[in-house]
Amino acid sequence: MSCKHYKNSPQKYYKIISFATFVGLLYACSTTKKVPDGEFLLTRNNFEFEDKKTPFDSELKGYVQQRPNKKQFLFMPLGLSFYNAADPKYDTILNEYMTYPNEMRNQQLRDSLFIKYNMKSSIGKSLFLDRLYHNWGSPPVILDQTKTEKGAESIKKRLVYRGYWDAEVKFKHTLDSAAKKAAVTYFITHKDPTYIKEYYYNIPDPRIKNIYQQKIAGTLIRSGQILDQTVLEKEVARINDIMKDYGYYKFNNFNDEIYFVADSLKSRKQVPLTLEIHKDSIDSPYKVATIGNIDVAIVDRASDYPNNTVKDSLRGIRFHKVDNQYQTRSIWRAITVGPKQVYDQKKLDLTKRNLLSMNNFSILKAKDSLRRGGDTAPNDSIIDVMYVLRPLPKYELKVGTDVNYSQLLNLGISPSIDLTTRNVFNGAENLSTSLAGTFGSIRSTKNIDKRVLAYEISAQASLNFPRLLLPFNYYKLIPKRYSPTSSIVLGAAIQNNIGLGRVNFNTGLNYFATVNDKVSHRLTLFNTQLSLTKNKAAYYDYFVNDNEIRKEIFDNYFLYNPAVAQQFNSGELSIDEVSQEIINDSNYHSTLNQHGVDLLTAFTGTLINKDRQTQDVLISSMIYNFVYNEIGKKDYPNAFYFNGKVELAGNILSIFNQKRDDGGVVISPQRTIFGVPYAQFVKFDFDIRKYFKFFNNQTLVLRQFIGVGIPYGNSSTMPVIRSYFNGGSNDIRAWVAFGGLGPADSQVDERVRTYMTDNVKLTTNIEYRVPFNDMYEGALFTDIGNTWSLRNYNDGYNDEFKFNKFLGQVGIGSGFGLRVNIAYITLRLDLAYKIYDPNKPDGEKWRFRNIQPFKPTLNIAFGYPF
Repeated sequence: MSCKHYKNSPQKYYKIISFATFVGLLYACSTTKKVPDGEFLLTRNNFEFEDKKTPFDSELKGYVQQRPNKKQFLFMPLGLSFYNAADPKYDTILNEYMTYPNEMRNQQLRDSLFIKYNMKSSIGKSLFLDRLYHNWGSPPVILDQTKTEKGAESIKKRLVYRGYWDAEVKFKHTLDSAAKKAAVTYFITHKDPTYIKEYYYNIPDPRIKNIYQQKIAGTLIRSGQILDQTVLEKEVARINDIMKDYGYYKFNNFNDEIYFVADSLKSRKQVPLTLEIHKDSIDSPYKVATIGNIDVAIVDRASDYPNNTVKDSLRGIRFHKVDNQYQTRSIWRAITVGPKQVYDQKKLDLTKRNLLSMNNFSILKAKDSLRRGGDTAPNDSIIDVMYVLRPLPKYELKVGTDVNYSQLLNLGISPSIDLTTRNVFNGAENLSTSLAGTFGSIRSTKNIDKRVLAYEISAQASLNFPRLLLPFNYYKLIPKRYSPTSSIVLGAAIQNNIGLGRVNFNTGLNYFATVNDKVSHRLTLFNTQLSLTKNKAAYYDYFVNDNEIRKEIFDNYFLYNPAVAQQFNSGELSIDEVSQEIINDSNYHSTLNQHGVDLLTAFTGTLINKDRQTQDVLISSMIYNFVYNEIGKKDYPNAFYFNGKVELAGNILSIFNQKRDDGGVVISPQRTIFGVPYAQFVKFDFDIRKYFKFFNNQTLVLRQFIGVGIPYGNSSTMPVIRSYFNGGSNDIRAWVAFGGLGPADSQVDERVRTYMTDNVKLTTNIEYRVPFNDMYEGALFTDIGNTWSLRNYNDGYNDEFKFNKFLGQVGIGSGFGLRVNIAYITLRLDLAYKIYDPNKPDGEKWRFRNIQPFKPTLNIAFGYPF
């Protein structure tokens, strides 16, 4: 690096040097500062698998008795560094100090400890920094060889548990006396596992045996499998769930009614296995349980029930209320169990979930138990159920602020105020009102070296009902177990982020139904959105690239037709009128060379962008959304996710349409409602994801997004707010949002393509995630996709989707990233590079030669991209 280069950018290199110095000082701090002489700091546990690796080998690491200090910041043990920063002479005092309750930790206690440990000269010292370092820090993990032995024993026991009865585990210590550090290596030999030779079952109760035989196809145990105790545990859990579904209350409640017998007398490698199910030593028959009394109490204090309540009932369910604050029927809808029904644990769990999801109550007590007769022994299999509920406060106010980052807004702040009013009409309805804003800055379109204020302010009211708003009884069509709910939404927003601000109004009626913990449905009726554009006349002031192309073709046309130039300069013709003249002048078109034709095509694109960006539009649609989600479910490590959405817009409005508007320069006139054009289209969105878990919690994620919008009737194109674009931190990350990718492999001037949207989108994402520790995770990814037009509009863009061409028109970007998990927040940093750019000329589409390692596309976001 030359001195000249440094002098031209001293601030940048000052930051780099400062950061490097900081990192160097951290590494220079001795991690063994507080390791006693003759002892060793445990720095690493190594695992050597001598013969082979199995899918569960990563879990063996969790059975060691000692683990090194956790590494956090820059892959260093930050907690240990804090601990070492505290003055070592106070370690003993601080260790004892922290054993006292928080309310006793004061100066008086510290002074008493100074006296106890003969440190009278320190009396009166607060030790603020030392206490801070001590609290934040973690003491060094000193190697304990006995714990190493116990760890090896634990690993061997786990191997035996997983079916490797003859496994061996040895270990070795690597000691560095000079550095006072140690590492432990565990040598693990699996040897041959023990297999299940035959599988039998012994179930004396004929009804239980019959149920098991009906469900045996789903058994997790097969002859020829390794005798893995974890598989046996899962089979026991499966049987428990099945029997409870059939009404057997507290089946195997103490885990002593189901067990397995393995006969290892003849062989340790091929073992017959027998499933045994017995209620007790005399094989008493099992009883199917039924629901008896169902009592629901709504009280302010648990002691109010039952003495201070008035009894009511509805369809066999008994209600106990202090007052009539809540209608009985509104609570009845949440109770999915009924008297005389066969016991079903899932219905009891769902009832509790429904009561909590109403956001009107806390559950003081939820109890289900066999009815007692006489003294203590149950006399039958009738289950009485009781719920004691306490109403939540009538009003709840929340004030919050989020800090966010986006490609357009850079760093922004989002304050919000939310007010919840509960039980508005005495039927557990909640009114949620919110006022929120997002404030940040964007690059000025007039001067890219400056940033200007950008903002969005929104207000919304949502009235939520714990039922479906329908004029008929729907329970035979939609069972209560689906937990159906409704909401009415009304909102407004004003935004200013690209100069041409928008005012949006929206309203809708939504229906929700949850089939189970994986499947849900959402139907939105009368989803209406009115979008009005401000400052339409200032379009060319803010979209300066479009203005450059406009000036260029205007100058060209004025040379061809000086009379129009004179009228324009005198103010007789407006910009739009001259633009219309150029588009319609076929004689002028015939005089153009190839450069002129390309310029005309680009100019047409600017007019389409202008018409669509400044368009006022009314969208009234019906939306159906289906979600199947296995993510986060413990029984689905290789989770699958599907989100399908269909939107149909404009059909109802077509009944009430009025006169046509004047249209735009390029867009044809449209029929209007109250002077605003309405959109007609059908749109399909499909988001499909598959997760594959590997050893060490590594994850491969595959995602496919398919979007298609079909305008018809009153719309020749999709509205901008319902169209597709490329780029951004959750899309194709090598391009920023509106960063020049697409549509298709169009060679139209990039200045025009930047803000072009289209009505077909395909995106494929592949991401491999590797956790380094609990806090840091790395990722490698490739994003593939683009947008297209559904049909050829003869506009010269060459963006029509064709099956025999689209694979050569996708953009490809790859890169790597870092995820930092702090509390419940995941900060994501992705660095992406363009691999294939379909919008470059032939011979330049593959970008390997143009990759600059130190100039990636930077994406900063919160949360995973998918």
